[in-house]
Amino acid sequence: MSGLQALVIAILQGLTELFPVSSLGHAVILPRLLNWPLDQNDPSFLPFLVVLHLGTAAALLLYFWRDWVNILLAFFGVGTAKERREQWRLLWLIILATVPAVIVGAGFEKLLRHLFGSPVIAAAFLIVNGAILFGAERLRRKSGEGLAVEMSWKTAIAIGIWQCLALIPGISRSGATMVGGLLGGLHHREAARFSFMIATPIILGAAVLEVPHFFHQQAESGGFGPLVWLAGIIAGITAYASTAFLMRYFGRHDFTALDPFAYYCVAAGAGALVYMLCLA
Repeated sequence: MSGLQALVIAILQGLTELFPVSSLGHAVILPRLLNWPLDQNDPSFLPFLVVLHLGTAAALLLYFWRDWVNILLAFFGVGTAKERREQWRLLWLIILATVPAVIVGAGFEKLLRHLFGSPVIAAAFLIVNGAILFGAERLRRKSGEGLAVEMSWKTAIAIGIWQCLALIPGISRSGATMVGGLLGGLHHREAARFSFMIATPIILGAAVLEVPHFFHQQAESGGFGPLVWLAGIIAGITAYASTAFLMRYFGRHDFTALDPFAYYCVAAGAGALVYMLCLA
């Protein structure tokens, strides 16, 4: 992997992990479109992705640090009884929304990646992702005001089930969880905030599972070079900027806000399919 390729992948990771356009789908499709000879089975590739995901998780922790600090304070009994109840409720909603993806991911991730890991299939599911985003905007119903007050445990579980779709390349994790939130009655900003908050344990958990491979690769190679760590930092910076932009965007747009991303997914997926099947 060249330096340019590593930096492009880092920026791509930081952007598409949070934008509802599927980071996994882009990671599968882009190297094929650019004719990059990347071997995703290379022992050094997985630790590289771990560093990128750690950068993304760090960005999410930094952006939502107040929320996590408030949850931590409630855990230690700091704050009024009402504040502690609200933070405990939010924590349980996050846990409930995380459990389905953990169960399905542990049992079926390798099978799904094997069945759907081709660029052609990823492009096709990118179109499906666009259709899901477009349809959700037309099926959503109006909601109340607060996240921790208005969201029910049933909605949190439903969001977690929607999140499982992201195991398929081309289906966006943030997009699927936002769809679950919108269909459960949340506003776009609330759905985005909850989606990004549950992304933190999911991304960190996935990275932790690969830590043994990470240290094994370091032991064999004598440590990663500065390029890998630079890529991780760039992924984190890009992810932070993406989060800030999307939270402002969804705060200002609460009507068909997912439509631009839906149009992009359909156009990008269809264009990639045409290129790979007809022009390449």
